[in-house]
Amino acid sequence: GTGYYTVDLARWLGADGAVEIFDIQQEMLDHTLERARENGVSNVHATLGDARELPYEDDSFDAAILITVLGEIPDQDAALAEIARVLKPGGRMGVAAWNPAGAIGQFFATIAKHAPPPPEGFQPPPLWGVRDHVTEIFEATTIEPSFTDTSVHWRFDSVAEMVDEYGTKFGPIVVLRSTLDQTDWEALESDLTAVFEELTYGEDDGVAFDGDYLITQGTKPG
Repeated sequence: GTGYYTVDLARWLGADGAVEIFDIQQEMLDHTLERARENGVSNVHATLGDARELPYEDDSFDAAILITVLGEIPDQDAALAEIARVLKPGGRMGVAAWNPAGAIGQFFATIAKHAPPPPEGFQPPPLWGVRDHVTEIFEATTIEPSFTDTSVHWRFDSVAEMVDEYGTKFGPIVVLRSTLDQTDWEALESDLTAVFEELTYGEDDGVAFDGDYLITQGTKPG
């Protein structure tokens, strides 16, 4: 994805730690690396590849953090097994995913109207916001998941600013936008404007939006 939290995480780790970002699309890696450079962060490293076959040795990482990304991988079982493989014993995994109910469901449905049909067997990303679904997939690993339901609150000066923010920083829209011609992008932009006008409410001379999501955490035994 666009590595929205990468810079903050790298700063938190400091000079003694490093963040390895991984994506199947070079443009997403380049986008994140450029943001890191702009912010003076040098402990971010990038690898291009397929999450279903991670190019890392067993027991390599202290932690794996996936923010609204794991659900976008076609074979989620294989990707999760690979992540568990490369975690060190005692390593921790954290997954944050939107709850498909309510506002977030409407938002993703709007995006889907403008996207090509998904591949056979594809599971929508918001399913990672459903406990039963996550529990079932984790059964193939040695990691026991625990869950926290929470929400996030956004405020923007206007709906137009909100559309611009998501159009340039939200991974699924950024990727989709790169495949659309100008007419198709304007159609998606119009639909996003309409759905945000429906879902937002006034706050401090601007607009606000709330989204529910599920945090899944687990530790690799050992």
